[in-house]
Amino acid sequence: MRQITFFCIEMVEQLYDNQFKTVLNWSSGKDAALAYHLLLQNPAYKVTHLLTTLSEEYKRVFMHGIREELLDMQAERMGLPLTKVKLPASPDDEVYKSAMQNILTQLQNEGITTAAYGDIFLEDLKKYREQQLAKIGLNAIFPLWKKDTKELVSMVEATGIEAIIVCVNDKYLGKEFLGRKIDANFLNDLPENIDACGENGEYHSFVYNAPYFSSPINIKTGEIVYKKYAPADSSDGGWDTGFYFLDVVAL
Repeated sequence: MRQITFFCIEMVEQLYDNQFKTVLNWSSGKDAALAYHLLLQNPAYKVTHLLTTLSEEYKRVFMHGIREELLDMQAERMGLPLTKVKLPASPDDEVYKSAMQNILTQLQNEGITTAAYGDIFLEDLKKYREQQLAKIGLNAIFPLWKKDTKELVSMVEATGIEAIIVCVNDKYLGKEFLGRKIDANFLNDLPENIDACGENGEYHSFVYNAPYFSSPINIKTGEIVYKKYAPADSSDGGWDTGFYFLDVVAL
């Protein structure tokens, strides 16, 4: 019996040794939360780090507008170290690529072999990420890739992930959607031309509770701010530039 026990322990240790150490690109929203949920069920990968880009000026998560302290609270409740990449408010592509490569190289030196993303169907973005990672010898994994986005929203509620809308693109949604909890009612109220997960940038979210959080984050919502951004390329007249942000504060 003792030999069997030692054998089982050895097998478990070997399994963990063979796992791909993974950094999860953590946006603070539901897609990253779902990606982590699925990675926890995949024995081939072990998420050991979170990685987030923030505005150096505003100390908030890019496009989500979430305060840095809320981001810290998420990581603390997940029991994972959080690496932050702080960038200018409107970084150009070269600045972004240089900063990400420096951070990812550091993580690679710590044993990371794989970077995980919550992307769902944007082919150009997936290809871009894979190309940048290949330059430094890292692999990519996309746990949500090509999954039905309505089913993913249903999975948010079914798995116990709790998230609210904190940013909307005014080209697609009105500010009345800010603060809405992502659930079946939200899904039913979305206009037909809007992707259920907001994969085209229609909205962004903040996760305040999940099955793998040690406790929920108690929050209150504050003011709504409208911001308009200029595209990096002035010839890109179709770029969506107007966004409503909902401020979220920890209680």
